[in-house]
Amino acid sequence: MLAPKILASIGEFFYRGKRKFSRERPAALLRAKRILVLRLDKIGDVVMTSAFLRELRRNAPDARITLVVNPQVYPLVEYCPHVNEVLTFDWASFVESSRVRRHIHGLRYARRHLWQRSFDLTVIPRWDVDFYHENYLAYYSGAPWRVAYTERTTPSKSQLNAGENRLFTRVIEEYALQHEVAQNLNVIRFLGGSIRDRRLELWLTREDESSVETFLQSQRWRRSAPLIALGIGAGDPKRIWPLEKYTEVARWLHEQYHAEVLVVGTADEQTSGHHLAEQCGEWVINAIGRSDLRQTGALLKRCHLFIGNDSGPMHMAVGAGIPVVEISAHPGDGAPDHYNSPVRFGPWQVPQRILQPESALDPCIDACEATTPHCIRRITVQQVQEAVRSLMTAGTYSSKNTSADMS
Repeated sequence: MLAPKILASIGEFFYRGKRKFSRERPAALLRAKRILVLRLDKIGDVVMTSAFLRELRRNAPDARITLVVNPQVYPLVEYCPHVNEVLTFDWASFVESSRVRRHIHGLRYARRHLWQRSFDLTVIPRWDVDFYHENYLAYYSGAPWRVAYTERTTPSKSQLNAGENRLFTRVIEEYALQHEVAQNLNVIRFLGGSIRDRRLELWLTREDESSVETFLQSQRWRRSAPLIALGIGAGDPKRIWPLEKYTEVARWLHEQYHAEVLVVGTADEQTSGHHLAEQCGEWVINAIGRSDLRQTGALLKRCHLFIGNDSGPMHMAVGAGIPVVEISAHPGDGAPDHYNSPVRFGPWQVPQRILQPESALDPCIDACEATTPHCIRRITVQQVQEAVRSLMTAGTYSSKNTSADMS
């Protein structure tokens, strides 16, 4: 509890001397001329921030907006039209360091990259726990107005981010459980803005589109066939549905819909992707290890449907605007505020079916706490097939004009 208090006391004195703090509140915070947004987490969370960035720009059309992300997700936001610049902050290399060393790293970064930009407003749209040193980086930015959700949103945040409300000039006291996209957009309202559009986006280039077209042609892709994506990986092993079940689903998709199957994922899943393709046949297009982040997004835009685990590619599929079948490890009777809960992190505003274990397997109770696939094994191939049928019947396939979309 003392660290944020002591830091704020020292920092307040220093920043005042540098004229970095202003006690005069603007009539509306969105009138700030220079805005810093911090989003240092992973793929899915960054994609879910796309609506926030668009609406921030619409409400502050003349502001210079700087976005800071971790280096691994930089390609996703490199061409974001809603910000003026994107910077990277490599928190991961210091995550195991001492608290003092992390503070030194953050201060050095602020001195080199943030102070010279003289931000008026720093915003963190994160509702839950800050694992990434964002709160301190916001303080080090020197912005006279710093806005974030209160440290009391959840019990875990109250513990892990204790005392860090002191680092902000305004905290958002919002405790109601909502989807993360909605929580992000609530920050706009808190700043005095309005929301017109809640959809997610992907920001791709013509080169991305052209390269995936070339790749698909090299795979003898049949434009007349539906293209269905399988997202077979996830950042946490317990969220990964068994590969043999994905293989069975892939065969069924080909038999039932004459579909071609696109396998997407990160480099860590290359072996699994290769194995699935070998088990099925030439109608499986394995893009794992053969496409970067934006190219994966461009491939997903060409798909009729995404089937996969709770993962970054799932949220990218949402950003691409395609229907989603999510295979979740979180039990249906589990805690709705858990970080694996579809209530908070499920597909956002696209046609969807969310499959969850009806209840947890022992010894899990409110959430799957295993380190390997466990509760998620309760989801059957038949459940996935039924979810696919319902979306196809609802018009997913017929509404996607393959020849037009691929031109």
